[in-house]
Amino acid sequence: MIDIQRSPSSKLENTNFDNLLFGKVFTDHMMECDYIDGEWQKPVIKPYGPLSLDPSARVFHYGQAVFEGMKAYKDKDDRIWLFRPDENFKRINRSGKRMAIPEFPKEYFFEGLEELLKLDKDWIKKGFGNSLYIRPFVIATEAGVSASAANEYKFMIICSPAQAYYSGEVRVKFSEKFSRAADGGVGFAKAAGNYGAQFYPTDLANEEGFQQIIWTDANTHEYLEEAGTMNIFFRIGDKLVTAPISDRILDGVTRKSVITLAEEYNIDLEVRRVSVQEIVEAAEKGELKEMFGSGTATVINPIVGFGHKGKKFDLPKLEDSYAKFFKDKLMKIQYNEAEDKFGWRYEVK
Repeated sequence: MIDIQRSPSSKLENTNFDNLLFGKVFTDHMMECDYIDGEWQKPVIKPYGPLSLDPSARVFHYGQAVFEGMKAYKDKDDRIWLFRPDENFKRINRSGKRMAIPEFPKEYFFEGLEELLKLDKDWIKKGFGNSLYIRPFVIATEAGVSASAANEYKFMIICSPAQAYYSGEVRVKFSEKFSRAADGGVGFAKAAGNYGAQFYPTDLANEEGFQQIIWTDANTHEYLEEAGTMNIFFRIGDKLVTAPISDRILDGVTRKSVITLAEEYNIDLEVRRVSVQEIVEAAEKGELKEMFGSGTATVINPIVGFGHKGKKFDLPKLEDSYAKFFKDKLMKIQYNEAEDKFGWRYEVK
């Protein structure tokens, strides 16, 4: 059993659900579990609030931190659903292993997550686009600045009500100089430092009118890999193309789902290396019909244009786009409005 400490009051009545900024508002409770003396202790669900950590906690000095991103959805009958949570559980432990963080027990993860969602169920609003963003994460808490893996950690889950992640049109820049990850590194892991290292080059791209960067391979910058918060798909003619996962590219849950749906609906899809030159030439010839990103926060996000070496390219606006098709299929499964023949939905009872 999980120790549950209920909040004496709720922030719900003071929350404007019609004007939410992504990741700024948090629910009334959080889950916390400490790793001490070689084992994970009993998880606790407690009122959401600040942490007290020693200034020498190793997360601050050596960046031992990994996280996940998930969502909970509420259908028309007030039932609560998760989307492929097993994948997130496996990935946070895979990320943790690369950062020398001990594996978190599956029963603690799912019991803690379900109890937290049931306690804060009123924060999950019905309707397409409404969801509860779930952020599991682990940090190294042991005090001391010796350069070695910590012996103490804290696993937590916090939740934030969400609407659509991006608003407005999204344009991307193909990276020509900076790299997100290299062979043998931690690009496949959701390590906190992966994201921190992206902020400066993304700020530079923002100044040029782009919202995101599509990262290229660190060796040659000739092959497109993924964006900062999304895996990327390209539609050349009627063929969909995406880069293969590797130790540089995150194994996205939404990406996997798009590939499965493409196979199910006989959409021509290739998983292979995608060169910058191929996409630029396809755009110049009018053969590049679409680009879109996939990810937990955004689901499917159409990209209206891209830039490379000072040139800017706009993509055509399609009525029957693949982006729209996949987003509709995925969201109907997530919100329990369509058959789930793949077994992706997970009900919180």
